[in-house]
Amino acid sequence: MVAEGSAFIHVIITIGVLLFAAKIFAELFARFKLPIVLGELTAGIIVGPFALGAIPVFNGEPLVVLDETVKHIGEISAIVILFIAGLEITPREFLRGGAAAFTVGSLGVIVPFFVGFYVFEAYGLSALESMLIATALTATSIAITIQVLTELGRMRSKEARLILGAAIVDDILAIATLSVVTTMVQTGNTTPDIVEIALLIMKILGLFAALLIGAIFLIPKLLHTERLWKSKGSIEGVTTAAFFGAAGLAAFVGLSPIVGAFAVGMAVASTRVIHRMEEYVDKLQIIFAPLFFAIIGAQVDLRGANVNVLYLSAILVAVAIITKLVGTGLPSILFLKKDRSKAMRVGIGMISRGEVGLIVAGVGVSAGAITGDVYTSVIIMVAATTIITPLWLKAAYKKVPPEKAPSSAKTATKDDAPSP
Repeated sequence: MVAEGSAFIHVIITIGVLLFAAKIFAELFARFKLPIVLGELTAGIIVGPFALGAIPVFNGEPLVVLDETVKHIGEISAIVILFIAGLEITPREFLRGGAAAFTVGSLGVIVPFFVGFYVFEAYGLSALESMLIATALTATSIAITIQVLTELGRMRSKEARLILGAAIVDDILAIATLSVVTTMVQTGNTTPDIVEIALLIMKILGLFAALLIGAIFLIPKLLHTERLWKSKGSIEGVTTAAFFGAAGLAAFVGLSPIVGAFAVGMAVASTRVIHRMEEYVDKLQIIFAPLFFAIIGAQVDLRGANVNVLYLSAILVAVAIITKLVGTGLPSILFLKKDRSKAMRVGIGMISRGEVGLIVAGVGVSAGAITGDVYTSVIIMVAATTIITPLWLKAAYKKVPPEKAPSSAKTATKDDAPSP
């Protein structure tokens, strides 16, 4: 009992330290006109368990601990962030841009995967190691891009809508890829059945469609029952329960939890309570956004870096950046009226890697499928792309005049979504 109490206290202290550091660094970076999210990430790296947080001040243990409980809090924070992102686009807008989102999102997985696989196989790594690295290159960490676009007031722009839709497709396909590669690692089979892969991807896309349709049908009916929800905070509480429930359901059927939260966010965007929810989520974002990015930063461990790791990391980061710019930026030109600047911003917004990269690295090293050098290189790639994206995205918007946005999701026009 004492040990459990001690672990709980340690988690509380960790959350307090990370949140406080995130807000301090956010203020500092804001003063220098740098992306706030970058400050929050930097705070996590500096006070994390692999840096200053390793100082033994808590009963001889490190100040900051990165156990499963802390990581789960980070995952919960990601769910909240993606629900908030879903509020920015109605289901009608999402479906109207469906062809664009599916094309860009699909190529955003296919190009990094195959280029990554062949580049690192040519580099001399085994087929299984190359496949794991290729998988780590697939999924975009959309939460970081969302936060930067929100900070810049660009969430209603055409390219932001395309990034959102494409990132959801990207995430779904990346999860499918991860499922296949994880099975291959466990079985040692490097020649998967193409038919089985196709069926798995179709199954996952079908599950997402069912989840989205269910949310669109049920959420408005639930929230528009005014006679039922009269006490203060009922609408907000029920909505929170709904997006957490949808996130859990998504995870249960094999999808990423953030996909469920995003689907509920879109469903809420088309209801009469959207303005009320926007006021509520502004408060949620104050706590959960900095906490998420600090926890992501805290997972960066650069202690295993050496010359070989740095060389491999440089190639990995270059492939990560180029493949997303080509895979998502080039096809975006077709859906953004041949506006190369907007298409470039889509490519930049999709560069950041995150959770999937970290999961792949963990699966690979646990199974003995990748070496310590490859593991560290993947971690550095995730950290580097996470830092590069907010800086580059802010610079890309520096000379762009602010767009006149509609007051809410319900008043959006047809021009707000990419052309299918």
